[in-house]
Amino acid sequence: MVDASLTGKVAIVTGASRGIGAEIARRFAAEGAAVAVAARTTVEADARFPGTIHDTVDAIRAAGGTAIAVPTDLTKNDDRVALVEQTERELGPVDVLVNNAAVTFFLPAATFPRRRFDVMVEVQVWAPMHLAQLVLPGMRERRRGWILNISSGAARHPQLPPNERAAGGIGTVYGMCKAALERFTTGLAAEVYADGVAVNVLSPKVVVPTPGTVFHHLVSPDRESEDPSVMAAAALALCTGGPAMLSGRVAVSQELLAELGQRTRAPA
Repeated sequence: MVDASLTGKVAIVTGASRGIGAEIARRFAAEGAAVAVAARTTVEADARFPGTIHDTVDAIRAAGGTAIAVPTDLTKNDDRVALVEQTERELGPVDVLVNNAAVTFFLPAATFPRRRFDVMVEVQVWAPMHLAQLVLPGMRERRRGWILNISSGAARHPQLPPNERAAGGIGTVYGMCKAALERFTTGLAAEVYADGVAVNVLSPKVVVPTPGTVFHHLVSPDRESEDPSVMAAAALALCTGGPAMLSGRVAVSQELLAELGQRTRAPA
């Protein structure tokens, strides 16, 4: 049986001011991890997107956990370096990296602006790779570590003839970024398997109601949805144990938990 405890471990979770990232950060802290909560949002400036890194940290500390807030703009090289350096300085060597942050512009690929394309690739493809490069030397030295990249069903190829959403092309670039993230994940998993480092990717089975998905009208009463706690439980499963058991997986939340016979929520 896999030890699901993160006691004594240090985790970085990006995009953790709200939604899935915040839920993963809280769950990991509840399981004993010291968590660096990283995101751009330090002050709530838009009521449509509630939550800040300080809110997540406050919730973790109120529950008896350990966390620090690290303001991080993942489009900036210096911010990525500073995130790892501050985490190691204040909490210790990084055992777990969760690349959850995303920025999305739902525009047709045929007219997609280069500037926005560069931002999406920087945040969702290069930033996870760069952060992995920053934490891997220590993980390899200790022969222990977990890297988890958060993906989406958008990475899957659309069927033809297309539905209305696919025909509009508004998810093409987002899906392309997530597909690239998945291929990076499986490739890196193979590279570091012998070093004791597990690398996986995780997607929700169905849409998770978050401020972002609500804003983009991806959530509706007639569409099945998944509580963020399900993703947090699956993330925990992929960030414990060794690579011989769980690495190189392109996992889907509910399917993984069913496979492992695990509950979705933390014990009350």
